[in-house]
Amino acid sequence: MVKLSLRLTKKSTNYKIFNALVTVAILYGIAKVGAIAKELVVAWRFGTLDEMDAFLIAFLVPSFVINVVAGSFNTAFMPTYIRVRKQEGDEASQRLLSSVMIWGVAISAVTAVIVIVTSHFYLPVLASGFSQDKLNRARELLVMISPVIVFSGISTIWSAVLNAGERFALASLTPAATPVVTIILLLTVGINWGIYSLALGIVLGTAIEIIILGTAIKRERKRIDLKWYGFDDNFIQVAKQYVPMVAGAFLMSSTTLVDQSMAAMLEPGSVAALNYGNKLVAFTISLGTMALGTAILPYFSNMIADNDWIGVRHTLKTYTVLVLLATIPVVIVMVHFSGPLVSLIYQRGAFTESDTRLVSVIQVMYALQIPFYMMATLFIRLLSSMNYNYILMLSAVISLPLDIVLNYLLMRYMGVAGIALSTSLVYVISCGFLAIMSCKLMWRAGN
Repeated sequence: MVKLSLRLTKKSTNYKIFNALVTVAILYGIAKVGAIAKELVVAWRFGTLDEMDAFLIAFLVPSFVINVVAGSFNTAFMPTYIRVRKQEGDEASQRLLSSVMIWGVAISAVTAVIVIVTSHFYLPVLASGFSQDKLNRARELLVMISPVIVFSGISTIWSAVLNAGERFALASLTPAATPVVTIILLLTVGINWGIYSLALGIVLGTAIEIIILGTAIKRERKRIDLKWYGFDDNFIQVAKQYVPMVAGAFLMSSTTLVDQSMAAMLEPGSVAALNYGNKLVAFTISLGTMALGTAILPYFSNMIADNDWIGVRHTLKTYTVLVLLATIPVVIVMVHFSGPLVSLIYQRGAFTESDTRLVSVIQVMYALQIPFYMMATLFIRLLSSMNYNYILMLSAVISLPLDIVLNYLLMRYMGVAGIALSTSLVYVISCGFLAIMSCKLMWRAGN
């Protein structure tokens, strides 16, 4: 029986994690609803017009860079920040925050400049079918959007500071600012400004997110100063964890590009079917992993800073069981009702009954990954808290070629559905690898 692992008293760490998880899930869910509303307004306003094509191509590289470069700051910074705050005091943690802020802004700014300067080389490749006017518009939109790379780096670091102080609510709800601002601009100046109102909405929205987060940090009596304190041991520790996080994120993000490019080798419509089949699964995973990963990282970091390995093991066992109890029914529902779900969501207009049959099979194949993806999030956060991010990079190094090989083998027998099954199998294997490494390193640290 697992009853002792599932007993959540109000004073226990596991209860605090559960409370944070529910808070993040609800508020992040609200932010996601705002994002969906924005997509509906964008579809109503622009449909499949040429200017929408230009925007999507313009946003492709900045969004990839944000996920890889800015998104890696959180897990690289937070464990060291919590350890320094607990063991060396608030002033030492403030110095670390200031140095990381300068470093983060510098990396994000340099990356943004590179994205703009090199756009003359990669945009014609990404948009090979565009006319010159359409390509020029895409380049203008890219330049307009690029500040978001810097803003996202700042907001990621400040969100990490709030989450480290167990202030989860505001950091989870703040992303709703961008879709709200974007919708307002689309409905007001969108008629005159066209697609540029969408780009401006994203830029202004992320800027407002920074203002909200910065105000909250000041209320926590944290200084927001850009003062460099040198390459001390704490800063070097963050930098050492950041490099493998970026490499791992780059490789894992590349699997999506690989899947889509290999789907393009199959019959027409395979790429679209693969994307439709992943929408609902991706939404479920995104909501779950954001809530779980955000809630559990600071608590793992705190327990490890206190050398509380008994607590770490208990929390890991408890939430492994809870993840399985929560996700297995979701998978069963998605598998059993995949056809009706796809039909309800998509089957209208040009989306035919045969499309529904294909996409429902793809959705089933993708849904199989959900428990393993969620459990992998637990191990990823544990390894990050232990400053073993190189293990995550190693996992990504294994996953990318494995994904290519499995894609090739399974698509020969199952078509595009084989690519979806390949993705699920990769996460099963990756989860097993991360579990073995986590338990091994945890046992070694606790003895």
